[in-house]
Order: sequence, then C-alpha cells, then structure tokens
Amino acid sequence: MNNKDVANEILKNVGGKENVTANVACMTRLRLGIKDNDKVNVDALKRIDGVLAVVQADTLQVVLGPGKVNKIAEPFADLTGVPLGSDADDGDVAEDSQRGEDVKDIAKENKKVNKAKHDKPLQRGLQHIANVFIPLLPGIIAAGLINGLANVIDYQTGQAFVTDWWYMTIKTLGWGLFTFLPIFVGMNAAREFKGSAILGGIGGTLCLGVTVTGSPLSSQAISMPFTHAPFTVGVGGLITALLMGIFFAFLERNFRKIMPSVLDTFFTPLLTVIVGSLIAVVFLQPAGAWLTTAIYVVMDFVYTKLSVFGGFILSSTFLALVSVGLHQALTPIHVLLNDPTGPTHGINYLLPILMMAGGGQVGAGFALYFKSKNKRFKKMVMSSIPVAILGVGEPLMYAVTLPLGRAFVTASIGAGFGGIVASLFHLGAVSQGVSGLFGLLIMQPGQQLTYLLALLVAYFGGFIVTWFFGVDENRINEIYPE
Repeated sequence: MNNKDVANEILKNVGGKENVTANVACMTRLRLGIKDNDKVNVDALKRIDGVLAVVQADTLQVVLGPGKVNKIAEPFADLTGVPLGSDADDGDVAEDSQRGEDVKDIAKENKKVNKAKHDKPLQRGLQHIANVFIPLLPGIIAAGLINGLANVIDYQTGQAFVTDWWYMTIKTLGWGLFTFLPIFVGMNAAREFKGSAILGGIGGTLCLGVTVTGSPLSSQAISMPFTHAPFTVGVGGLITALLMGIFFAFLERNFRKIMPSVLDTFFTPLLTVIVGSLIAVVFLQPAGAWLTTAIYVVMDFVYTKLSVFGGFILSSTFLALVSVGLHQALTPIHVLLNDPTGPTHGINYLLPILMMAGGGQVGAGFALYFKSKNKRFKKMVMSSIPVAILGVGEPLMYAVTLPLGRAFVTASIGAGFGGIVASLFHLGAVSQGVSGLFGLLIMQPGQQLTYLLALLVAYFGGFIVTWFFGVDENRINEIYPE
C-alpha cells in the first residue's frame, strides 16, 4: 500500500473523519483525538501494513516510525479536514456558543468514556503536558543541533565565520528558537486546554528576558506587591509559560460563560489578558521559578549525589514510560537542559542515560533470537533489531519484548548497566530527537567513542540478563504459534 492507502485504512478503522478531532505527528507516532473510542477498531489498526503498534492513552497513538509518520500524517490530515498539528476545536473559540448542545453532549460523553478507560490523573496530566511540547520537537531538534554544531565550528576555527552573513543567519536561528520558545509554549498550552492559542502566546511574552522600551519607568526600580521584591522580566522561563497558557485558557473559558454574546468578541480576550497577566506575574511566575529550581535540584541530586546508581534507575525505568507513550512528558525537562542560557549551558546530561534503554532492548532481542527455537518468532525479532540499533526501538518493544513480559523486564535491567556508564563518563547531548547509533550525531564533541562504549554495555547487559532470566519458550510459542 502507498502512503495514502495507509492513511485511508487508518481513518476507516478509527471511525471515519467525523470521529477525529485532532491529528498530530511526532517523531514516530500519529497522535489522534477521538470523539467516540467505541468506534475504533484497534485490532484492525494493528494489522494495517506499515503500522508498528497502537497505544491507547489520552490520545490514540498509531506508531508508524520516523520519517514514515510524516508521509502518512499529511494525507491523513487531508482526508480528515483537520489541519495537521491541530484540533478540530482550535478555531475561533468564540464560536463555541453557536455549535449547539449536540457538540457539548458528544464531548461530555466522550470525556466520560475516556475517563472510565484511563482514570489515572497523573497519566492524563502528563499526557496533556506532552501534547504541549510534541509539536515543538522539530524546531527544538533543529535549533539544538545548530547550537551544538556552531559551538564546535567556533571552537575549531577560532570563530572564523562570525563575520559571514550565512553563518550568522543560521546561528541566529538556533539561538532565536530558545529565546522565543516561551511564546510557543504558551500558545500550545492554551490550545491544549481549550483556549485561544494567541492569548497563551501573549502570556508567554511575560517569560521573555526583554524590557519594555520607551517606558519612563524602564530605568527606575519597580517593586512587586506583598514581597516588595524588584520587578524582574522573564522569571520562571518555560515552566511559567506553560502555567500561563493553562491559566489563560481557564480564564477565557470562564469569562466566556458569563459574557453576553454581543460583548464576547471584545471583552473576553481583553479581560483574559489583563486579569491573567496581573495574577500570573504576582503568583504564577514565582511558582514557575520555584518549579524550575526544583527540577534542577532533583536532577542534580539524581545525577550528582546518586551518581551511577541514579544512572541505573533512570535508564532501567525509561522503557516503562515509553511503553505507555508518556516519555514525551519529559520533553520540558530536556528543553530546559538544552537551553543555552540555562544552568547546564545547553548540555543535556539526562538524555544519554535514557537513550541506553534502547540498547538494553537490542541486547534482549539478540538473546531471544539465539536462544528461542520458534522460527516465526526468530524472524520477527531479526526484522526488528536493525531499526532498533539505529534508534527506533518501538517495533522491537511492541512486537517482541512487551508482549512477553519477562523479556521486557530483563531488557530494562540490562539498559541500567548502560546508564551506569553514561553517568560515570558524564555523557551530554546538545539536542534531542534521536537515539541508538544516530545518537552519535548529538553527543558533545569528543564523547562519541564513550557513547558507543555505554551503548555496547547496554547491549551486553540486556543480552546476558535476558539469556539467563528472560527467555520463556512456552510463552513465546503461546503468543507466536508456528
């Protein structure tokens, strides 16, 4: 089947375009907002040629693999009529009152069904946070790689290209994304929580490190209420922008409920911005600053104080997050660590540790292949290992280790040994978005060989632990009968 045929089959088995409210493409998955989950045929979706796996969470996630997902997501969006990367309800929120009670009834019923199926507040909350950052990943990856490469070039050439227009243009884009990222975070947060994206973006401007130009007070000391602390722009960064987007969406929805229709277009956005910004600067910005500091303190404790033990814990538990699609919830932390203006100066020490999870799976896959006698199963394993080595571990996880259960646990334990090496040698990444062998592209200059060593340790760890404790031939034959 070609890409359009695959998109057609996916649409047919999720209940048609009337049942799709959102379609977002991330690195490997097409994430769909569904009105009625009872209309989704999960078994049929899994059998579609090109579909690697299906994950049922707060959104329906169709795993297609890197590159492939974008080629299928575009025709899928054309078929649904919902623009790629958006929600069918994203438009003018002022039209909500004109959509009729039927839409409210459908939404209410869908919420009830979804809550019954996934009644886990933490999981739902993390999924919402992930949905804020997933559309930003392509830009974050590009900007992170630009910053990393620019640093290498500047160091190796003694800044020989800083007077060349083409070089400074590219370098500006890398730094520009992180400079204005709070605006994009605020927009996506407001959209995810059913508000107007542009209002969330306005809230995000309060998190930029810029001053009001032309103000007679710009050169005078300004104090905050209650604490009398100096008024400082940009407090809290991305975490504050996230909170502001959520808060602005909450205010907008509630102002709209009480606002007469004739005044709604003008006064709802105005009151949302004014009231929201005043409350946000006094309360949300300090909260955002505290949360940001807390994240760095926790990360420093796990990475510095727990050292190799912390590396083992992080890498051995990461596959569990990936299996339920919640690994994207860590994106805000990765963004904070890759921010060139942050405490780590753009070096992400967490990501290389987590990337060892894929290595543990590869080792487990080899152990399963060499020890099992099931020919059908061995063929499935060997078809999944090459892409897993390159960094796409989802086929191996969803088709092999996760259904077996025990092999999934041993793969996770094996990954922990790679995490120990990554922590021991203080591996750092300049961007995100890739793993496996492709992870060499984002490692700090000079750490490529050490990264390969850590990956090999994860391979051997997963292989050895799975060989002795993770192979259950009876279970293999039960799930994959020849």
